[in-house]
Amino acid sequence: MTTLDIRPQIAGALAANRAVVALESTVIAHGLPWPENLETAKAMEAAIVAAGAVPATIGIIGGTITIGLEAEELERFARTQGIVKVSRRDFGSVIAAGRDGATTVAATMICAAQAGIRVFATGGIGGVHRGAKESFDVSADLRELGRTPVLVVCSGAKSILDLPHTLEVLETEGVPVVGYGTDRLPAFHARDSGLDLDQRVDTPAAAAALAGAHWDLGLGGLVVANPVPAGAAIASEVLERWIDDATKAATAQSVAGKDVTPFLLDRLAALSEGKTLAANKALLIDNARVAAEIAGALATS
Repeated sequence: MTTLDIRPQIAGALAANRAVVALESTVIAHGLPWPENLETAKAMEAAIVAAGAVPATIGIIGGTITIGLEAEELERFARTQGIVKVSRRDFGSVIAAGRDGATTVAATMICAAQAGIRVFATGGIGGVHRGAKESFDVSADLRELGRTPVLVVCSGAKSILDLPHTLEVLETEGVPVVGYGTDRLPAFHARDSGLDLDQRVDTPAAAAALAGAHWDLGLGGLVVANPVPAGAAIASEVLERWIDDATKAATAQSVAGKDVTPFLLDRLAALSEGKTLAANKALLIDNARVAAEIAGALATS
């Protein structure tokens, strides 16, 4: 039987009904380059602590689902090439083989829910890829959000995706997409995708109240969409040109499957001379702060 290794600090916080925020490990192992990956992971944890909550970075260590990676484990994930990227379908093979695994949004939600953690902070969720009509490339994150009762604070879906169709799938899955201080869906590196949202909250308490009402009905996950900080945001029209160039390069090089997102993000970082990387880091840290504040409101509600 697969068990969770919930580290003592996390277990104690959960037992005392303190605010805990889950963090993924794919952003460390696959999402950002060294040393920015480790620096950002530490900064996210620090932002959560500063807001009065307990960070719980989740990963698989030697085949064991681990809730609350230690500092040396964070560094190992940041430095090691080839750590398996784990979504829902990959748990069995990685656990059975006793391997290390970096959890995606979907996998982190599953682990957080099993541990009793209700709030998770990430950068951007996965979604419907551009050209999905031919490729059928739709992230498992969307279905997971429909079935697993975790509130995910993010800056919308990654800007490289087909955002209108991503919203449509989230609606089909019954996932509330709630703007945090905004009426429009953020576009990861850009603050405004141009897509209207039906729901908005402006405070952690309002987000906690909405989530509580949703979960009282036995429903699944929620997206709280927090725009990238204004100082790090990129203009939508500029970003779209870079995405178009990056997508053409991916097609020319026959990049597919799990490799698409990291390839495109790396290409955007090069085309933007590091601006997209700076935006990614800024939004990750800010989302961690917002998630901690919402977790605090949930813990006292």
